[in-house]
Amino acid sequence: MGIPAWVWFAVAAVATAAGVTLLITDHARRTAKNRERRRWAALRGWQFAEFDQVLPTKWQRGLLPQYNGAVATDIVAGSTFTADGRRQVSVLDLVVGGRTVAVLLGLRCRRSAATTLELWLPEVPVPPESELDLLGPVGSRYAFVGDVATARPLVTPDVVDAVEEFGDDVTVAWAENDWVLAALEPAAAEPEQLESALRALGRFADLLDPFEVDPNGETPSAERPDDEIIPSPTTEDDTA
Repeated sequence: MGIPAWVWFAVAAVATAAGVTLLITDHARRTAKNRERRRWAALRGWQFAEFDQVLPTKWQRGLLPQYNGAVATDIVAGSTFTADGRRQVSVLDLVVGGRTVAVLLGLRCRRSAATTLELWLPEVPVPPESELDLLGPVGSRYAFVGDVATARPLVTPDVVDAVEEFGDDVTVAWAENDWVLAALEPAAAEPEQLESALRALGRFADLLDPFEVDPNGETPSAERPDDEIIPSPTTEDDTA
């Protein structure tokens, strides 16, 4: 005896209703996050944009090799002070196929890193497309680098301490060209989590890109204490 047609209609109706519910829930969650990210940017005096298709192509390392066609959404851009001076900031959701796969944070340095340095949680599989060499453990993470001999002197005890400041929600932190970046789990999008990760990223940037003291011995005017890594509020002159 075959299954009555009405059963198939009922199954289809339930599946459709479930799909619509998921879409509505996802849209509401994205809208709430968009508003929260926008408020956070305004509080810091930073700029906000909803969408950028080109921005993710600026970087090629970290978790980016495993995602093709990624776009940036809920983007925050500006500048902030770390202990060693002002740095450009980028914060964005990395979206692939309509799904947020990570939240990216970036701080721009004054000089390019001597080599690529990636710091992964041990339980996270490193993308096979990375084509980097294993340097070894750095604190509780594993380092993969472009050149082992060049990278080894960079991993000082201070760098190890700085790396330990990244929370478990930071899947990978890395140095690429004149940027240091961190990729957080998609759920780690609250302003408090982003600010905590930015503080850790700021210390990491300062160690890889230290402030150059004026040759005349003058005190660097850009120097700021550690607790001013994220100023509040910033002025219009601080925006990028």
